[in-house]
Amino acid sequence: METAEAAVPEQTLATGGEPPCARSAVTDNGRPVKIEPDLDFIRAVSVQGAESFKKCFQCGTCAATCPISPDVHPFPRKEMAWAGWGMKDRLLTDPDVWLCHQCNDCSTRCPRGGRPGEVLAAIRRESILHYAMPRFLARLMNQQKYIPLRLGIPAILLGLALLFRDRLGSAMGFATTVGEDIVYSYSPMFPHWLLNSFFGFFSLLAFVAVVVGLVRFWRAMTAGYAWWGEPKVKKGILASIVATFRKVITHDNFTKCRARNSRAVAHYLLFFGFVALTAVTLWVITGSVNPIIREEFVYPFSFWSPWKILANIGGIAVLAGCFLMLWERLTDQPNAGFSLFFDWAFLWTLFAVVLTGFATEALHYLRMVPHRHVAYFIHLVFVFSLLIYLPYSKFAHIFYRFAAMVFAERIGRESNGASSGQEVEPR
Repeated sequence: METAEAAVPEQTLATGGEPPCARSAVTDNGRPVKIEPDLDFIRAVSVQGAESFKKCFQCGTCAATCPISPDVHPFPRKEMAWAGWGMKDRLLTDPDVWLCHQCNDCSTRCPRGGRPGEVLAAIRRESILHYAMPRFLARLMNQQKYIPLRLGIPAILLGLALLFRDRLGSAMGFATTVGEDIVYSYSPMFPHWLLNSFFGFFSLLAFVAVVVGLVRFWRAMTAGYAWWGEPKVKKGILASIVATFRKVITHDNFTKCRARNSRAVAHYLLFFGFVALTAVTLWVITGSVNPIIREEFVYPFSFWSPWKILANIGGIAVLAGCFLMLWERLTDQPNAGFSLFFDWAFLWTLFAVVLTGFATEALHYLRMVPHRHVAYFIHLVFVFSLLIYLPYSKFAHIFYRFAAMVFAERIGRESNGASSGQEVEPR
């Protein structure tokens, strides 16, 4: 790694009548900072279309414009300075990077044509790749040239599971008793016990990887916030989680955006549509052990089953949300911002999951064999890709943003409260 060192004189940071936010971009609680630029990090952020931090001259328009930036140490002004100086360690431990919802109010009002929203988006991507485990897999799966490998791994693993399903079923004592005549049954070729075991195992691995990444991220935020002095814990962890959950459900911060207020609609559709699909999936998986499942709630569902209707509505909502996001990125790039493979891969994978799901449903009701089985296999490959690469894709931003919001709520930052120079309580 190439580095260069520079000492920032203390008197240059405290003179000239600069506002506190200008000084806070550099100082550690009023002390001078020794800057060691990480040039590799600067390049990584720059190649993601976020090189506009070089245009920043610290006027403060972005921080003043942002409707959700706290009053104390507001973002994204300080983050723009840190990015220019290559202060990777500080940026990857900064919860404010995740409080930004990339509405691009700041980017559309920058007098120099800088794009703070895109800079913070690039830093969030670097954070996910940095905290992911194993890290090499995160880098590998986020390169466009490895798309065949990205889809090939799920296809091969699923193909092997189906190839040995009869042997595994016999060894484990499972028997296929459901016939082809039952509505929407794929049990003869894709038995539930096999799919539940297969997806359950790999989903557990993905979940463990996400948890490990979040633990590392939380510890880094706790240690990194010492830049401002030790923060005092103002809320319990449970109260912070509840408060953050309310903000996520209401999409409170999205509704405050002005430059891209249409994003709130797209995110509403995606979020609640995905929640509906997840609820139906969990209901199906737990069907054999769930004591409250009766009659029309028993899988396989009829077309007019409440759960079937919910799944279709959820799928339509996700498709609509994906379409709005894709349309915005393709037709309104100045406001939508720069998109990388990291962004496109998640969006297109989610779109493909739902689209192939509807194709599978239609082909099944039309009794088109083997077309419906082929479509279902492709659908399962995309579902597997969405789940197994969760710790390394933009999908993970849901969890990292939630963790950062909980942390900010816990120290009073989300409520614009001062959080520096006070003793931290034991965690």
